Amino acid sequence: MANDNTSDASSDDAFSGWAEALQEQSAHDKTVDIEQGGPLSGEPTRPGFTGGEVPVNDINMVLDIPVQLSVELGRTKVPIKYILQLAQGSVVELDALAGEPMDVLVNGYLIAQGEVVVVNDKFGIRLTDVVTPSERLRRVSRG
Repeated sequence: MANDNTSDASSDDAFSGWAEALQEQSAHDKTVDIEQGGPLSGEPTRPGFTGGEVPVNDINMVLDIPVQLSVELGRTKVPIKYILQLAQGSVVELDALAGEPMDVLVNGYLIAQGEVVVVNDKFGIRLTDVVTPSERLRRVSRG
């Protein structure tokens, strides 16, 4: 039973530590608001952030995040029984036509189209059409 009381006391210490840190951060944010001449509100703000602008430092934080880039040759829907019959040498017909641009996807979202090229014995893709940011947002919202 003594162990239960000890763990409760240590968890109380941890919670009070978090509470102190949050209060300290809130006080710091208010100080930054006053120093920046911004409104004194309950919402924390970051130094250098003024509404519609996105500071360069904030953008740099996401530049190294890895994403999955893929090039899609085509698609098709087939029944599971067809998949189970596939063997070496089987041909799967896709919906794309020969010579049609390939879709370039980032994390499953279309960002561009392009054509296949070979560079140093490796496949690559030359972008022929890049989807505008507003078009990307429209497609995501339809989703």
